[in-house]
Amino acid sequence: MTVIYLARHGQTEWNVDGRRQGRLDSPLTPAGLAQVRRNAELLSQQDVDAIYVSPLGRARATAEVFAKALRLPVHVLDELAEVDHGAWSGLTTLEIEAGWPGQLSIRRANKYDYRFPGGESYADAEVRAGRALAEVGRRGARRPLLVSHEMIGRMLLKRLGVPDALELSQPSEVVYRVGSGGRIDGLTWAE
Repeated sequence: MTVIYLARHGQTEWNVDGRRQGRLDSPLTPAGLAQVRRNAELLSQQDVDAIYVSPLGRARATAEVFAKALRLPVHVLDELAEVDHGAWSGLTTLEIEAGWPGQLSIRRANKYDYRFPGGESYADAEVRAGRALAEVGRRGARRPLLVSHEMIGRMLLKRLGVPDALELSQPSEVVYRVGSGGRIDGLTWAE
């Protein structure tokens, strides 16, 4: 692969509500659909040759918009699913603090190794990210678009050699373009 494009799904209702989604789903908002359409227009100016997507509904809805604009089929890769938030899925920060006092502070101290109760850690997700990238490489894509989520996206960036990937955020209106050696830039559209 010479370049990899990483897109996060468009804004969802739970993003607006401040709820952790993990493996649960909520629909894209009208603003989220507008973000995706703009990103698809941006990517239509690139030389994307394949689309791979998480199996989760919000990512698949996003990928279908890209597929139409790029005239490419969508390939589902289970390894691109979001980090499993376990018992915290669907909850807000206040609800987590009430149910698991002090655990958010413990997680902040060691984000990479902290495993969500009944879920995954970033360390677990990094293994999946490596498998996803290996599979995309095996299938022969040279400039693929991977449509996934913010947390697994960080682990994809880490596997691609991007420094401080764990600290990066990926707004829904940015598509990362990652080149050799972890060189990264964000494709964004002007308002």
